[in-house]
Amino acid sequence: METFLATMGQVFVRLVGMHGIDARALLREAGVDPAVLSDPEARLPSSVGDVVVARAATLIPDPAFGLRAARCWHPSNLGVLGHAWLASSTLRTGLQRLERYNRIVGEKGQLRVTNTPEGLRVAYDHRRRDPVLRAIGTDFMMSLIVDMCRMNYGASLRPVEVRLSRSKPADTEPYRHFYGCPIHFGAHADGFLLSPRVADEPLPTAIRHLAGTLDGILAAQLAALDENNLPARCKSNLLEQLTSGEVSEKNMARQLHMSRRTLQRRLAESNTTYQKLVDDTRRDLALRYMEDPGKSVTDVTFLLGFSGQSAFTRAFRRWTGMSPTHFRGQKQAPATA
Repeated sequence: METFLATMGQVFVRLVGMHGIDARALLREAGVDPAVLSDPEARLPSSVGDVVVARAATLIPDPAFGLRAARCWHPSNLGVLGHAWLASSTLRTGLQRLERYNRIVGEKGQLRVTNTPEGLRVAYDHRRRDPVLRAIGTDFMMSLIVDMCRMNYGASLRPVEVRLSRSKPADTEPYRHFYGCPIHFGAHADGFLLSPRVADEPLPTAIRHLAGTLDGILAAQLAALDENNLPARCKSNLLEQLTSGEVSEKNMARQLHMSRRTLQRRLAESNTTYQKLVDDTRRDLALRYMEDPGKSVTDVTFLLGFSGQSAFTRAFRRWTGMSPTHFRGQKQAPATA
């Protein structure tokens, strides 16, 4: 059963309340005690959320009301992920963090962040077949994500473009007013594009060591969300084991209470391998650590559990096509300028 974070329901309550509707009454009609929305550990079935949203849609005449979610959210509604978002060093880092841990907020929707020649493309798939639910849910989440970017970057942020799969509405002004950029309706997918300059500009809200600490908590939450998600459980363990230098497939199997061959088989069923998980985890951490001028290349080598700096440098060249020193120089150049 797919679920979502109950505290996200607070955003919906505020949103519906803006239209003079008692959202708590709608929740009770769906069999949900409104008090659960204040429990940071609680989750609700996605199907119940859909019932409540569908009911609200029949009561609110504005088809673009989901856009107003941008005025109703608070970082705490996203739990630990909301605080990790605030501490992100760039919008690119924050959006990639949001992509990685999005299932904690809601298991139904899917977020994808892709680097393209035009910039950083963010795609959101609400994964509902009903056109009304899909349109409202997409407006809700995309407006929230864009406003999250504005909270960290500044209110002046404007995407390069926005693409929406919904048909062009009779009144497009709410979309032009909110996004402040060209809107393409009837697109193949929903999403928006950020320029490279905006995506990679250092953020004044960044607290890198805090973001790293929160990532460890998020990885554990993601692993606990689905005990059958073996890759997520492995990554959670890797975050704890890397600095010890004792990373091995044998140790991982022991941690998960299974034989090495069983671990290999189950990871193969998930189309991955232990070594790929180690490599992916190290790459993600390396890119984050190298943005922190307080960490030397030697520090990063130790934190990632490499045998020596030369081994780390070879791996970093494979990941990025450049040495750690060159990469850090490129990152620091825009800020110096």
